[in-house]
Amino acid sequence: MSPGVLAALAAVVLVAAFVQGSTGVGFALIAAPVVGILRPGLLPVFLLVLMIPLNVYVAWRERDRLDHRGAGWITAGRLAGTLGGIWVLLAIPMDRLNLLIGVSTVLAALAGLAAPAFRPGRGALLVAGAVTGVTETSTGVGGPPLALVYQHQPAAVLRATVAVCFLVGEVISLVLLAATGRATGAQFGTALLLLPALALGALLSRWVHHRLDGRLMRALVLAFALASGVLVMLHG
Repeated sequence: MSPGVLAALAAVVLVAAFVQGSTGVGFALIAAPVVGILRPGLLPVFLLVLMIPLNVYVAWRERDRLDHRGAGWITAGRLAGTLGGIWVLLAIPMDRLNLLIGVSTVLAALAGLAAPAFRPGRGALLVAGAVTGVTETSTGVGGPPLALVYQHQPAAVLRATVAVCFLVGEVISLVLLAATGRATGAQFGTALLLLPALALGALLSRWVHHRLDGRLMRALVLAFALASGVLVMLHG
């Protein structure tokens, strides 16, 4: 990997970690399309590895605002969805993964922009967990369904609950990806190289997460997702 590509990946990881640490979502929406263009072979393991320490940090920082009930139902749905994600990876050739990432990102962003206000019940939480399991295991993008069900809750509740759900699901996804031969040493190694960039972005978010206008940040993340998703589809 050239120094230029590594620097570009470090920059996008730093920005994505800052955004997710500030708003609770956005890491994969920002990083996946860029990684899909520069090094598609790193997906989804690269994103899953990096998101584990990021979500440990966010979950610990916001631990007092965790929605235990919601996290439980989402995780139950996630267990089933992860198996669907493995099937998607086995069924779709790697050269078509960019298209899947792009379409998933654009649809998720559009859903996020269009969804009306509502209070999630058990069914919505289960569905969000299942969809997250499919999309995050297959592409690394899993935040939008969780952001949708919590978008009208207090920002700290969203950050804490989404971080815990991500953390549990990412470990499950990585174990299953490794067991099915879809995880490589290169994917893990590149992710480890970028841990300093991830840590810097997460630490920077500590100083601003309680000051940001959550609705503005969510709109910016979704707008970026739309643009980058279209770009990665064209590139694919």
